[in-house]
Amino acid sequence: MGSLWGSIVLLCGVFLLRAEGSAAQQTKTNVPRLKLSYKDMLESNNLVTFEGLANSSSYHTFLLDEEKGRLVVGAKDHIFSFNLLNISRDYTQIPWPASSTRRDECKWAGKDLSRECSNFIKVLQPFNQTHLYVCGTGAFHPVCSYLEVGKKLEDNVFRLDPLVENGRGKSPYDPKLLTASMLIDGELYAGTSADFMGRDFAIFRTLGKHHPIRTEQHDSRWLNDPRFVGVHLIPESDNPEDDKIYLLFKENAMDGEHAGKATHARIGQLCKNDLGGHRSLVNKWTTFLKARLICSVPGSNGIDTHFDELQDVFLMSTKDPKSPIIYAVFTTSSNIFKGSAVCMYSMTDIRRVFLGPYAHRDGPNYQWVPFQGRVPYPRPGTCPSKTFGGFDTTKDLPDEVVTFARSHPAMFNPVYPINNRPIIVKTDVDYQFTQIVVDKVEAEDGQYDVMFIGTDMGTILKVVSIPRGSWHDLEEVLLEEMTVFREPTAITAMELSVKQQQLYIGSDIGVSQMPLHRCEVYGKACAECCLARDPYCAWDGTECSRYFPMTKRRTRRQDIRNGDPLTQCSDLQHQDELSGQSTLLDKTVYGVENSSTFLECSPKSQRAVTYWQYQRSADDRKQEVQSEERFIRTDQGLLIRTLHKKDSGIYLCQAVEHGFMQTLLKVTLEVIDTERLEDLLHRDEEAAASVPAPHIPPPQESPNQKLWYRDFLSLVNHPTLNSVDEFCEQVWKRERKHRKQKAHLVQQVQIHQQQQQKVVSPRAHMHAQGLAAKWKHLQDRQKGRNRRTHELERAPRSV
Repeated sequence: MGSLWGSIVLLCGVFLLRAEGSAAQQTKTNVPRLKLSYKDMLESNNLVTFEGLANSSSYHTFLLDEEKGRLVVGAKDHIFSFNLLNISRDYTQIPWPASSTRRDECKWAGKDLSRECSNFIKVLQPFNQTHLYVCGTGAFHPVCSYLEVGKKLEDNVFRLDPLVENGRGKSPYDPKLLTASMLIDGELYAGTSADFMGRDFAIFRTLGKHHPIRTEQHDSRWLNDPRFVGVHLIPESDNPEDDKIYLLFKENAMDGEHAGKATHARIGQLCKNDLGGHRSLVNKWTTFLKARLICSVPGSNGIDTHFDELQDVFLMSTKDPKSPIIYAVFTTSSNIFKGSAVCMYSMTDIRRVFLGPYAHRDGPNYQWVPFQGRVPYPRPGTCPSKTFGGFDTTKDLPDEVVTFARSHPAMFNPVYPINNRPIIVKTDVDYQFTQIVVDKVEAEDGQYDVMFIGTDMGTILKVVSIPRGSWHDLEEVLLEEMTVFREPTAITAMELSVKQQQLYIGSDIGVSQMPLHRCEVYGKACAECCLARDPYCAWDGTECSRYFPMTKRRTRRQDIRNGDPLTQCSDLQHQDELSGQSTLLDKTVYGVENSSTFLECSPKSQRAVTYWQYQRSADDRKQEVQSEERFIRTDQGLLIRTLHKKDSGIYLCQAVEHGFMQTLLKVTLEVIDTERLEDLLHRDEEAAASVPAPHIPPPQESPNQKLWYRDFLSLVNHPTLNSVDEFCEQVWKRERKHRKQKAHLVQQVQIHQQQQQKVVSPRAHMHAQGLAAKWKHLQDRQKGRNRRTHELERAPRSV
């Protein structure tokens, strides 16, 4: 009955489908072309997972080392080293828990023993060729140490120095707080909290030969409850003395900057050679400036929809190392709607803002306005170097420069994204963006940036931005949505290996690995590969495979910009049709007059629109099946609410995408009239009621009298019933009756067997044999029905 119940669920599910009508046939552009579940990813060998240790979690801190072929991951109480080829093989782990004393102190301070009073690894930075610098929360007592990893992977060295040092100003106390760090020339730049209560936030520089330096303490003009996202070194000119450190973070809006409490995304800058000032800025930054990052959708009447909750950033390098493109992921803090966006920023626009007016509070209402007075020389924020003046160090700066820098850390003008709008916006989904990495891919018709975006539901979106007319006019093409963890969990870390062509993903529950491209999933035909619009893939003459720019093949076909198979594959259309005919599923479906039936057909591509054609016989002319009262087209197939005899014939399911049509399924529907069905049902009930004598063999069924109608009874509702509920109730009653009959027969056989052991009588023996034969006959009939039901082929999800 297992297959019968599956069919009943399918039938009842059909009636719960909401008819899409004409809306379902509209062009679908804001959905992923392919949607792959966790099971799909595993079965296609496109996912490798490390499901974590029982005594660990929070696999949030990643360090990718392509040269050594390893991924180092910091988690709760552990540090892992994974092989980039396959993270599930040959991984190494080092336990680094907090001491029992620190755990007890953390618990006595009112913290959660299991969730907070552990050593959560927050800093993983390369220190030299053989060692990493690592820091953790240490049960609200930050600690740091050195991790030896060797020069090469073959060294098999992965050892933690037992000597630890104070991690204050390097790692946060609270594992929930966001932190960002970068180790440059032996000095650690970190944005983090520096106290137990999580109130003293600062940007620190520690280690190295210089005295530690930080931002002004408890000054909301400098930092106002910040949450740090990223730290990056970006050259300002060809002179290394001008190099600047850029920090990306989000913080509460400054007083008077916004009505009510609001979050603003920020980018901050520091000079790498800033040694602090004197007097009021001793061991404090003198070159710190910050500006607001805008990511909004322009609206009518000047009302913009802002995305202010900065989640992650990725720097895409260009030919000019001084001008990377910054990709930033945002969510919204609005109570009105939930959404996510991706914005791109250029360094030219960022530098222009830092050279613009400073924010200044003035006027009767003490509002923020652009500073109109004289700006001291050298301009605050300028690095001391031979490029911009004669100052050798920030300690030589005049008093007025230091005083101005302390009171004017913010810029008045914000930084707007390229084209003044996001390149991706999602507001109608049940997830939000959390992480992003970007790969620059060479295709037949140019270079494309392919984005991999992590979500808080454990899925990865693969998106390509395609210039339509110019760089400032981009089309978002959502190629795939892939589930990479067994259960929904926020993705908190991602690293992309260009060398291995793999993506590594971290979360609370484990680490996953997936390839950047899966060309084989698109299909073998030229048109299918072209419609995918995946820069990684091209049709090579026989199948959809990896595109290599250096390989010159006349048969290779690819069209990322337009995805037009009519142009790219027109000379191969006959070949595709021949290959398509060989894989086209031709199936027969039985329906009952006056009942309902559902012809299932789901295209592989979610962007394809399905159309149905009907012909009475193979020689007749085809006509399109229109949505009406009896025929309802859905994304899953065609529902015929009331079958008529004239509905018998051939139904063709066709998918249309980008103007290209291909046939997915051919269904021959045979409608059985009610009288014939009732006659067969009546005969079956009479046969089931009669019990053959033990010495008489059961009647043999002719091929024409097989119980074939049982199969389509599990797929369509009985014509004499008024509703699906009544049909389901009848099947349930039949199942209960069968179970009771089976149990009764088993009990009778057992009783007769017990009696046989006491008194062996020929008549009793024959009676027991008869009962056993009857039970076996019913079992065989049931098995036959189940076997036939399993053999019914369902329409494929793809061709």
